[in-house]
Amino acid sequence: MESEHQPRLRSVVSYVQRGGRMTVGQQRAWEHHWHHLGRKVSELHSGPVDFAEWFGRSAPVLLEIGSGMGETTAQLAAAEPEVNYVAVEVYEAGLGQLMLRAEKLALENLRLLHGDAVILLREHIAPGSLSGVRVFFPDPWPKKRHHKRRLIQPEFVNLVASRLAPGGMLHMATDWANYAEQMLEVCSAEPLLRNRFPDWAPRPGWRPVTKFERRADEEGRVSHDLIFERV
Repeated sequence: MESEHQPRLRSVVSYVQRGGRMTVGQQRAWEHHWHHLGRKVSELHSGPVDFAEWFGRSAPVLLEIGSGMGETTAQLAAAEPEVNYVAVEVYEAGLGQLMLRAEKLALENLRLLHGDAVILLREHIAPGSLSGVRVFFPDPWPKKRHHKRRLIQPEFVNLVASRLAPGGMLHMATDWANYAEQMLEVCSAEPLLRNRFPDWAPRPGWRPVTKFERRADEEGRVSHDLIFERV
């Protein structure tokens, strides 16, 4: 039986399946590193992932949802060697590129999961086990008729909050103003979370500037960070 903090899997997903071949380098990264660094969500055993066993150590587990091509993820993992950094992404090419970056930086504290973050959180992450969750520049689905596809919805935020340890942080960033407002409204209404700031968080200097952020700046859009804490 599902608990009140485990919503049913949504029928509308926040991503689209994209085709396209991986580059030679990305394919090589899969062949050389996936057996050690990666797992498919669809192939995980039932129950929570034993991250201490997978990483070979006990450390705070931080989950990044939607790592894209891994530019930011690799830098953040490198800057936090004391953290067991986990990235979940649906696009194989992005994970291949992230493995190339991990190889270049000789990262030991990064693991990758290929698949749906909702299924991962609901079925394979223990309640109260994450030190933090990061969602940086998720697909904004800017057309109003597509807003239902946005990741940050009440059921998803409740699920994330239930997986955070007390004091754990949900950190989001977007360059779309109405999505930022939606994030603020949805997270402020979640009783398991409290905003660390009156509204928007100051942009942290440690968060690398992404290509999305640079493009937004060129197009005159302001990026917003939001940081909520599990109570």
